[in-house]
Amino acid sequence: MGTITDPKIGIALGGGAARGLAHIPFIEAMDEMGLVPHRIAGTSIGALIGSGWAAGLKGSDIRELAYEMLGTMNGLFGRLLSTQVRSMAKIFREGISIQLDPVHVVDLFTPPGMAEDFAQLKIPFTCIATDFRSWHQVAFHEGPLAPAVAGSLAVPSLFRPVHYHDTLLVDGGVVNPLPLDHAAAGSDILIAVDVNGDPRPWPEGYVPTLLDVGFGSAQIMMHQLIAHMLAAYPPDLYFRPHHVNMGAHEYWRVREIVKAGDAEKDRFKRELEARIESFIADQQKIS
Repeated sequence: MGTITDPKIGIALGGGAARGLAHIPFIEAMDEMGLVPHRIAGTSIGALIGSGWAAGLKGSDIRELAYEMLGTMNGLFGRLLSTQVRSMAKIFREGISIQLDPVHVVDLFTPPGMAEDFAQLKIPFTCIATDFRSWHQVAFHEGPLAPAVAGSLAVPSLFRPVHYHDTLLVDGGVVNPLPLDHAAAGSDILIAVDVNGDPRPWPEGYVPTLLDVGFGSAQIMMHQLIAHMLAAYPPDLYFRPHHVNMGAHEYWRVREIVKAGDAEKDRFKRELEARIESFIADQQKIS
């Protein structure tokens, strides 16, 4: 007789800047079902949220932190500005840069006591960044956590690149916005949460701003890359929260963005439960 085992669940948390806050309800759903993933892979905002999950934070903890830290525009920009004015001597020497330091941002938006190294994580975790020099994907799964996550979410132009060993890291979404290839390793059930969003319904006659064009073009690029990844590594469950008129930089709209994930939460539970039951039934047939 064979042994009936629980399925190993791999989950890919995609990039999408502020829209990535919609990952939170899916984490809560797995917590409520008593499920722990076998492996997490994250890109950009998915790397930041995924690292917290892998470190042992519950989805409800991440929601509370997000509401507290991002809930108002003034509070958000106050925190971000604090990363720019750490050294008055540097300001007088170099001026205030419009580019944010992603390492300081990671430090600012993670709770005290956060794991400092991949080895300290409770769930195996892979973080995707892009090496600007070689044009290649860099997948981190060991070593210091903060620089890897910072590199993964370093949106070009908005954030400074991260110098790490012999790489110059920028946003992982440039090469792999939904890292199913890394979440799939050793998994029986593969889950994709795609938070890239939908095209914005621009008013007739509106001319998009420089910021609109920059973020929108990146969104189009990621949409195409995600389509290729879905074809190469078809997930067992694919969820794409419906975002309408959610700007990639509008983190202060955290409650509206999370609500887009909340709308999929019950369906996610039902479909995951059905997939697990199917997996166990297949094992019983074999045994």
